[in-house]
Amino acid sequence: MQMHPAKRVEIVIEKPLEGRLTNALTDAGVTGYSVVPVRGGSGRSGPWTREGQIGRSGMVMIVCLISPDRLDALLEATFALVERHIGVVSVSDTLIIRAERF
Repeated sequence: MQMHPAKRVEIVIEKPLEGRLTNALTDAGVTGYSVVPVRGGSGRSGPWTREGQIGRSGMVMIVCLISPDRLDALLEATFALVERHIGVVSVSDTLIIRAERF
């Protein structure tokens, strides 16, 4: 089966910023993503839960699979929002089967 290189981008951000971020991703040419609720975790300041330091709104993770040539536009749009708020962005190499969808 033919595999194609792609980038997997995971963005963890405060839930109230979800709409602004997904709009920025769409404006940057991202055609698809998944939004997953984040129940808790641990970071630089220690463990947290949505009932604790983060507040009731919590955090979400937005996952995108994109072609490598779209990565810079995605990162620029994301960083413009994330740099002023709580958030983590990770990028990894991956392989996809149906490249025409990305």
